[in-house]
Amino acid sequence: MRTLNGIVPLTVLMAMLALASQAQMADMSDATYIAQATSAAPKAVSDTAAVVRMDKDGNMRTLRAGNNGFTCMVVGTDKMCSDANSMEFMHAVMTHATPPDKTGVSYMLAGDDGASNTDPYATGKTADNHWIVTGPHIMIFGPASKTLGLTEAKDPDPTKPYMMWAGTPYEHAMIPVAPPKK
Repeated sequence: MRTLNGIVPLTVLMAMLALASQAQMADMSDATYIAQATSAAPKAVSDTAAVVRMDKDGNMRTLRAGNNGFTCMVVGTDKMCSDANSMEFMHAVMTHATPPDKTGVSYMLAGDDGASNTDPYATGKTADNHWIVTGPHIMIFGPASKTLGLTEAKDPDPTKPYMMWAGTPYEHAMIPVAPPKK
């Protein structure tokens, strides 16, 4: 099944991550949600990106149509704007499928709340899952990301580019960037 701008549905991804913050987001107006979601990318990208929101039943609702191939959303407490290829990649991660052989880009200019750098399915920090919090960054997905020569260290410096989930089919580049100017 395909949806908005040919994007593969991310119902599984959204359900697993976004439901954790539904109570706090339930009272958030759509306008506030759009402002938060679009804060993930440069204005030149976010101004014409689609914005989607998960409802309490796990259904994705389009709040704003887009015309540039990017979709912005809030996933849990993380804000991101992703192109269609990165949406397909993330869908593959969440469904344990083979990732697409395409280059994708995802902006997370508000940073993230952390993730395991070795286990794509970890839901929280443990003593051995190499939890890492990265500030404002861009993610590059697909085979091209593996040609960048970035460190594959389990505990890299998150202020420098590194490969997340190295050695798994879901390996991708994390490229820290300066925070956006207000």
